[in-house]
Amino acid sequence: MTRVIHTGDTHIGYRQYHSPERRNDFLSAFDRVVDDAIEDDFDAVIHAGDLFHDRRPGLSDLHGTISVLRKLDRAGIPFLAIVGNHESTRGEQWLDLLETLGLATRLGAKPVSVGDTAFYGLDHVPESKRDDLEYEFEPHERDHAALVAHGLFTPFDFGNWDADVVLTESSISFDAMLLGDNHKPGKERVEGTWVTYCGSTERASASERDDRGYNIVTFDEDVAITRRGIETRDFEFISVELDREEGIDRVREVVREYDLDDSVALISIDGDGGDVTHARVEEFALDEGALVARVNDRREIESEDSDHSVSFADPDDAVRKRVRGMGLSETAHDVDEIVRASKVADSNVRSAVEEHVIDRISEGIEAFEPASEEGDADEGTDETTDVSANGQMKPEKETGDSAEASDASDPTDTAGETADAEADTAATADAGDSTDSTDSTDTSDSAGTAIDDQVSMEDYL
Repeated sequence: MTRVIHTGDTHIGYRQYHSPERRNDFLSAFDRVVDDAIEDDFDAVIHAGDLFHDRRPGLSDLHGTISVLRKLDRAGIPFLAIVGNHESTRGEQWLDLLETLGLATRLGAKPVSVGDTAFYGLDHVPESKRDDLEYEFEPHERDHAALVAHGLFTPFDFGNWDADVVLTESSISFDAMLLGDNHKPGKERVEGTWVTYCGSTERASASERDDRGYNIVTFDEDVAITRRGIETRDFEFISVELDREEGIDRVREVVREYDLDDSVALISIDGDGGDVTHARVEEFALDEGALVARVNDRREIESEDSDHSVSFADPDDAVRKRVRGMGLSETAHDVDEIVRASKVADSNVRSAVEEHVIDRISEGIEAFEPASEEGDADEGTDETTDVSANGQMKPEKETGDSAEASDASDPTDTAGETADAEADTAATADAGDSTDSTDSTDTSDSAGTAIDDQVSMEDYL
């Protein structure tokens, strides 16, 4: 019997709502999973991608992750993982660094045995490159086999990668597919195989209301999948319905009904009442003890003449979706991320853009052709990654990684399951979010700090 924790989408380093405390929460959630693995003596921890939130994690995030993995290593529990779309680089992967340190094993086409189960890995692959995959895996001699993969698979919502195709075309049979990318947990039977998402370990968007946790997968005579929750920071979802004569006093009355101590307060306003200033509501919620407060006045959205809508709980999500519909090239999207929403320090933006454009010029005219709205555009800068015959991501020479930015769009975002929706921009200020409009580059963890603690792979290798 083999008993493992299946986790993923930890998104370490995500400074959600521009809050240093929220950034720490994502690492703390991963730490809780590891503590559970040690306390209950699991055979392994399986991570299904997006360990880090972006391709250039901060130094403190790397140190924190290494510290957590060292605890797991001291307990003799292996950490097996793959590369997700958020953290993928065009050169050496951060997971490779952790493997060099002896703290992780990167899964691929060769089996990695834990007990009586062989584990394989399939890194995230852009949708446009999946037709070239042959799903060739080396044979094993264990009783069971599991494939760990990162992507949006059918038959789950918003799937664009057919799980049945992977299972039927694979050179070996799998008893389970352990998936990451969709932040909503779930499990289905496909071709007689259990296919399951573990969900994210922290709430990465306002739509993720269910409790966070991970899967426990037991390989015995059959495969058994159960779910265990973990304690995370409280999110208070507050809905206020205003009658015609009601306003800010009614909003305050409803907000007082909630215990907001150290919580994230997401307040939505609806109805026919008078104008309510976002800043006044957020200030009141903060005075009531909230760590973060965001307001979504749905009446403003409904009154707009255009078809566009903005959720002020996830302001940059709306901006990214608008930009994605403009028919720009992937290079243009990359530049947009560097200038508008990445963690590149202001003083380095010009050189980062220049370096990135020069790098893309070397790839040919394709890098500057308009991307489709539903195909290549949804895969962000992952389009620069080659794929080997067995489905693993084959890194190119890393010539411009310092200018890479987080994945600008993920199909999960459309379902509200993304972890990349909170980097506020000046553009969102035009839409009415005055609270965070001044923080457009996110270069530090505290106000007035000018130090960018992000590091490149070369700093470690």
